[in-house]
Formats: sequence, C-alpha cells, structure tokens
Amino acid sequence: MRKYVIMGVQGSGKGTQSKLLARDLDLVHISVGDIFRWHVQHHTKLGAQVRRLVAAGELVGDDLVEEVVRERLQQHDWNYGFVIDGFPRSRGQAEFFLESYDIDGVIYLELPDEEVRRRVLARRLCSRCGMDYNLIADRPEIEGVCDVCGGELVTRADDTPEALARRLREYHDKIDPVVELFRRKEYVMTVDARADKITIQQMIRARFGLPPYVPDPPDDSRAPSDSETPGAVRAPGGGRPRG
Repeated sequence: MRKYVIMGVQGSGKGTQSKLLARDLDLVHISVGDIFRWHVQHHTKLGAQVRRLVAAGELVGDDLVEEVVRERLQQHDWNYGFVIDGFPRSRGQAEFFLESYDIDGVIYLELPDEEVRRRVLARRLCSRCGMDYNLIADRPEIEGVCDVCGGELVTRADDTPEALARRLREYHDKIDPVVELFRRKEYVMTVDARADKITIQQMIRARFGLPPYVPDPPDDSRAPSDSETPGAVRAPGGGRPRG
C-alpha cells in the first residue's frame, strides 16, 4: 500500500500529477478542492459556506478542511493506497496526519509566485460539466466552449488578481511551516513545477522507485474518465476522487 501527500500552490499541477499517479498505481486520488467543488455544484449547506468564502477570495478554514478529510479517509476504500492534495494545511493537521498514517512521501511542487499568477488567471471551468481548462496549455477547440458537453467556459469566481494575491499570502504563511515540518522528517521531494507534466511525473516516480510513466497514445476524444467527471463523483458519503 502506498500513501502520498502532494503539496503546492494553486496552479502548480497538484491535481494533474495526482491523477497520473493514481491511475497507474490504483491509488485513490483525494482532492480537497474537488470535494468542496462537488458541494458547491450540488448546492449543499457546506457548498453554500464554501461559495461565500470563495466569493470573498478567502481560503476555506482549517477546521472545515480537516473535517472533510477525516470523513473521506474513514471510508477506507483505498485498498492500494491514496494520493491526497490540498491537505494538510497547518502544522497541527500535519502532526495529526503523521500520527494517523504511515505515509511514503511528500511531493512538493515548487512554483514561483509570478508563474502562479500566469497559470491561475488563465484557468477556465465548464459551467455545465466541471471540466477544467487552461488557456496556456489546454485550450478548447472552440473558444469559450467545452469540448465535452458544449457548455460555456467561465472564470472561477476566486480567480481574480486581488483574490489570488490574498491566497498567495495566506498560503505561504500557512503552508511553508508544514513543508518545513515534513522536510525535517525527510519525507519531502521538491520538484520544480515549471517543467512539463510528463517530466515532473517521471521525476516523482524515479525518486520513489515507482514504474516509469508511459503516456497514453493520442486520442481524439476528450471525454474524461468516470473518476474525473464531476457527474461521476459520489455524494459526500462516498468522497470525490478528482483535483
């Protein structure tokens, strides 16, 4: 059984790298951000709370994040292990996590703030099916239209320069001490997240002695797998395997 934590600022590619690891190694991808997005899209009480925070450009509180993660991990559907992104976000959460789970490694995707701004402000989201796009590296075939369902592509409510600046300040204040804690315990592998996604994935696998990544052959269809579509996500009791 393998258990990994993947950390990095918004736009560093945590979700992409997590999914590449999870798919090949039969790991469950636990994305805190995706769990919250599921609640927002399904208009739950938790979703309304998250929506208010996002509209204000704030991060979801640590207590709420910890509650969601505890619930998700207690499902024990990760027979071969998991890769989790978006957690832990405080020293207390990191200490709890280390006490509760025998993790194999922490992958820290390091990205300069100026590159974060370039990537994040180019993100788009399908308003209908939730498919993620990035206008720098992953543009739709038709401008502003989702390749999968034809829905309108929109900017996330929290992807504004002002909101991003606040999140970056809060991120560094909270996450830098967490990374340092993991680093002192010699769990951390630091990767320059400016490299392309395949190079990053191969570096991660080489570091942890995992099988090399073999990219899929080109495919004309862009339809996501069941584990990637918001519509395939289970209700809160079943968690959400995306990021």
